[in-house]
Amino acid sequence: MSNDTLTVTDNRTGQTYELPIRDGTINAIDLRKIKTSPNDFGLMSYDPSFLNTASCRSSITYIDGDKGILRYRGYPIEQLAEKSTFLEVAYLILYGELPNRQQLDQWVFDITHHTMVHENVRIFLDGFRYDAHPMGILISTVAALSTFYPEARNVFDTASVELQTRRLVAKMPTIAAYAYRHAMGLPYVYPDNDLSYTGNFLNMMFKMTELKYKPNPVLERALDVLFILHADHEQNCSTSTMRIVGSSLSDPYVSVAAAAAALYGPRHGGANEAVLRMLMEIGHVKNVPDFIASVKRQERRLMGFGHRVYKNFDPRGVIIKQIAHEVFAVTGRNPLLDIALELERIALDDEYFISRKLYPNVDFYSGIIYQALGLPTTMFTVMFAIPRTVGWLAQWREMLADPEQKIARPRQIYTGVMQRDYVPLEARG
Repeated sequence: MSNDTLTVTDNRTGQTYELPIRDGTINAIDLRKIKTSPNDFGLMSYDPSFLNTASCRSSITYIDGDKGILRYRGYPIEQLAEKSTFLEVAYLILYGELPNRQQLDQWVFDITHHTMVHENVRIFLDGFRYDAHPMGILISTVAALSTFYPEARNVFDTASVELQTRRLVAKMPTIAAYAYRHAMGLPYVYPDNDLSYTGNFLNMMFKMTELKYKPNPVLERALDVLFILHADHEQNCSTSTMRIVGSSLSDPYVSVAAAAAALYGPRHGGANEAVLRMLMEIGHVKNVPDFIASVKRQERRLMGFGHRVYKNFDPRGVIIKQIAHEVFAVTGRNPLLDIALELERIALDDEYFISRKLYPNVDFYSGIIYQALGLPTTMFTVMFAIPRTVGWLAQWREMLADPEQKIARPRQIYTGVMQRDYVPLEARG
């Protein structure tokens, strides 16, 4: 008998089954072999919210939550955040290897020269109410791009896939900036091809009357690092949505819009906004001990600590804490940073939180950084969606090339009435 198998005995029948183990998993379809009779459908696994189900094989992102490890294509996130630019990391995530000089120059050129959007997109944006949420604008506008590029439906056309990939990576900052300007009642700013990816984004967001916008290099680099940290994170809710929608062979624009809609939810992309609200509720450093005590009494929640995957520290949180200090050296110190630092200090020294392995995650500091940049909280999830588009596209492309993947169709356990006869309206009680 092979060691790489799982032996299962069905106590209902006394039948024994040997299921192969590969990469620490059994194939769920093998459970269908376990039946009580020839007419039995076979056994299924029940896994609400996919807590212990691997839905795909992927070579993009590796996470070891117990050890606090995050790697893109094998490269530690710490090295990439320190040494790379966002567009270099985007190339790595999409194509599997770091680019050489010629590849990087061509990639940057292509992205830079696809940042413009059709003038009709501007008209489309003007149709939203003045107080429309920027995330709602972003989702709708990205979906609308599907009608501008109908050739995107040819998802197995390699040239088309490459073109749509470049378009989406390039145009997301433009659409995001336009959504912000619309919400603020400001005129739209065209992309500037002389600037970097994040420098141009700052330009489209914040340029006013100056002839040439010059981004602060510290803020430009901070945003670049934040984008690197958010570029991909394995099979989270929005990434799984991208794969599920894409499995029906939808084009990448509507698939990205669906993924962004999943990100829109407060349980996913809205976490840093919740941290900011918590810090504002605390109000002052002197109130931190009382707040901690109320958390331990389970009267309040400590936002920005702990993670569904990381049972140790979040490696992105360590990096982003340093970035916060660099940003505040330029923008001026935000009092919320002092509250956050004191909150972190007390929590990391308290057995209540240590025993529960609650450590600061990436959301703990990102919100106050975005606030320091002058962004309203409604823009926080939009800032998340811009870099995550790269991860969504990489996962979508990988899914299309995987021969094991078919259209997603989860099973269910039916719990309703099995059968009953129709009752005419006048005979109902």
